[in-house]
Amino acid sequence: MFRKVLKVIFNKYTITFVAFIVWMVFFDSDNILTRRHYHSKLNELKQERHFYLDEIRKDSTLTRQLLTDSLALEKYAREKYLMKRDKEDVYIVADTTAGRRQ
Repeated sequence: MFRKVLKVIFNKYTITFVAFIVWMVFFDSDNILTRRHYHSKLNELKQERHFYLDEIRKDSTLTRQLLTDSLALEKYAREKYLMKRDKEDVYIVADTTAGRRQ
């Protein structure tokens, strides 16, 4: 029984098959470890693409709204860039209790 097992293990086809598998898993330029890394990187890039497409969609909507509505443009300028009208004072109130625990 033991001799049969050794005979199968040291068969030239078995040795060749095992060497081929080891080569493909570890040493080939397109090995399994590299493919796994590329697959995870591809998933990351797909998520980034989805995020940026959403941001482009939001910005396009905002741009369209600001180009057509002057009241929305004024509101955006006042909130985002702290712009003001003549003879008007702008006070910025900072919330200092946001980081404190009670």
